[in-house]
Amino acid sequence: MAERAGRLDSAERHQQMVLLQKLPINIDQEAHQQAWNETSTLAHAHKLSVYDAAYLELGLRQGLPLGSLDKSLRTAAKKLGIKCLPEKF
Repeated sequence: MAERAGRLDSAERHQQMVLLQKLPINIDQEAHQQAWNETSTLAHAHKLSVYDAAYLELGLRQGLPLGSLDKSLRTAAKKLGIKCLPEKF
């Protein structure tokens, strides 16, 4: 999207992709099992999309902080005792 919007060119996009590949990304194997019950319950309770509620569910289950600028998601996280990363670094 950034390339289409003219915020970066194809060389910069490629450089960003190389950096992303170096990140220690872990894939959560339980997320799909949670989507049908806990995640959808959180979505309904906090008036969020299931997509956003998945971040809440993962934070609760793994004890992870939330990194988001979405105000509704941050509000729900705080209600659930999930730490939120600062909005600005």
